[in-house]
Amino acid sequence: MKKIVLIAAAAGLMSLAACNKPADTTTNNAADAAVIDNSAVIIEDTSNATTNEVVGNAMDSAPEASNAQ
Repeated sequence: MKKIVLIAAAAGLMSLAACNKPADTTTNNAADAAVIDNSAVIIEDTSNATTNEVVGNAMDSAPEASNAQ
């Protein structure tokens, strides 16, 4: 009997939830898009800085490698 009551309660709650008006997500989508754009810029800047550092270190150590031979 408890299982039947539990199933009926769950069905009733799901029916009630289906009738509710969904929240407006357009502002959330715009905010999420802005965060994604900002994250992409930060990732690109970090990537460029890291690449420049790696290339600079390689160029600094290149003469040392050629002198070692």
